[in-house]
Amino acid sequence: MDFKSFNLHPKITAGVFAAGFSQPTPIQEQAIPMIMQHRDVMGLAQTGTGKTAAFALPILHRLMTGRRGCVRALVIAPTRELAEQINADLNLLGKQSGLRAITIYGGVGINPQINQLKQGAEIVVACPGRLLDHIHRATIDLSQLEVLVLDEADRMFDMGFLPDIRRIVKCLPAKRQTLLFSATMPKEIRHLAQEILNKPETVQVDLVAPAKTVSHALYPVPQNLKTDLLLKLLKETDAESVLVFTRTKHRAKRLGEKLGKCGYRAASLQGNLSQSRRQAALNGFRNGSVQILVATDIASRGIDVSRVSHVINFDIPDTVEAYIHRIGRTGRAARSGDAFTMVAHDDGGMVQSIERALGVQIERRSLVGFDYGTASLKPPVKHARRSFQPRQ
Repeated sequence: MDFKSFNLHPKITAGVFAAGFSQPTPIQEQAIPMIMQHRDVMGLAQTGTGKTAAFALPILHRLMTGRRGCVRALVIAPTRELAEQINADLNLLGKQSGLRAITIYGGVGINPQINQLKQGAEIVVACPGRLLDHIHRATIDLSQLEVLVLDEADRMFDMGFLPDIRRIVKCLPAKRQTLLFSATMPKEIRHLAQEILNKPETVQVDLVAPAKTVSHALYPVPQNLKTDLLLKLLKETDAESVLVFTRTKHRAKRLGEKLGKCGYRAASLQGNLSQSRRQAALNGFRNGSVQILVATDIASRGIDVSRVSHVINFDIPDTVEAYIHRIGRTGRAARSGDAFTMVAHDDGGMVQSIERALGVQIERRSLVGFDYGTASLKPPVKHARRSFQPRQ
């Protein structure tokens, strides 16, 4: 199957090939025909499976006919970064369509968004809180809405957005197409789907395995020695660009500041930053002026950087899906990549779950010359790669 078989509008098909797409991914093969039939769809898929194009292409195709200059499609995303990434994909795929997509989220001034809405847009990609602000101010007209997309619904649940989602849905036309995408399906999301979807078709893509170009290693270490181990690991590892994941935004902030004081060009990406600072951190990581980006899972949504050589899990993630998502940021475009995970004493259960999903036992490593403090935690010694020195 290729994209021509979907019979998309010629200008949308042209956008697909201009974007360099060749063969549709499994979720695109399954979801696009259903969405083009105006069916409600519940999609279970990880980030990186091509789900954005799976809903973007049929929406763009649909909007090629009908009224212009009014909001006819609404995509709700949990984070500003993901909203920007979705918007960029929509504008790329719809470049020749004449359709306009804009973003709405907090952390920036509301007046420029109001002006954009006044100028007219067919697609709005929004975060829940700021969208509610616009609804309450009557600065957005959703009366002509035809399609609603909830992307990464499980993350919106994790962030406490479900009450906001329900308030938003009450403001939308009852007659609409609704699409819901989620990496996991906890009971709260299933209940939401039952509330807002009408006889949905279910599209499920199995858990995506990590790229074969990624090698994995575990570094057992006491919690209080993680920062010291990270510094030594960076010093003894030949790394081009490093993405470090932490569990909390406060830890991401502190760790980013610590790395900066140690001479690394480092930045953090976490929820307490203003949008301009978050964007500056992302841009710096993309262009190489930032060597190390420290991020939380939620803030990292929307990071799309192909040159990441190493992913380091300072804190092990809470789910196997999150592990797959994190390490999928390296080993891209036929490049090799490394995924290092620091594990404390109580992380054994999650390690076993990850190994079962991968189908292999992950190598345990330690660094020569590092004082682990507790001899029982020392695994067999393996040397890391060459030095990743701070750059002045």
